[in-house]
Amino acid sequence: MKKLLKRYSPNLDELKNHKHLSWLGKRLYHSSLWNFNRRSISKAFAIGLFCAFIPIPFQMLLAAPISIIFSANLPLSITLVWITNPITMPAIFYICYKLGAWLLGVNIKQDFAMSLEYIWQVIDIIWQPFLLGCLVISITSSVFGYFAIQFIYRYKVYKRVKGF
Repeated sequence: MKKLLKRYSPNLDELKNHKHLSWLGKRLYHSSLWNFNRRSISKAFAIGLFCAFIPIPFQMLLAAPISIIFSANLPLSITLVWITNPITMPAIFYICYKLGAWLLGVNIKQDFAMSLEYIWQVIDIIWQPFLLGCLVISITSSVFGYFAIQFIYRYKVYKRVKGF
């Protein structure tokens, strides 16, 4: 998997010479942003999964600076936000709303219609459960992703040492 990820990652020398990225300075070229090690990938999963469930457009623009600040693998963080893409977003955000409504004890309207017009009509009712559900799923998936990667890496090292 590591070889596959490295093959599709951008070349660091090309990034250094890219005219549109020069404003980011030397911080963008830090090796931890491009390494595929346990710490960097674990942080990338945490950041990418957290940002994926935040209901804002262009989640990648949020994941990138957070990855730079926390020295997480930048390409992986940005890629993971695409869990919520235009195809999966309605279902995922509906689940977020249902979770938030359940946590707040709000009755869910049964006359739900999958349209922007309907959403704008009921936004004053659904915004609190929706945002709470998004926050809970963001935090939960972020923590789970971080520790799952830590476990997988440690398990692989254990297998390698024991000679399985």
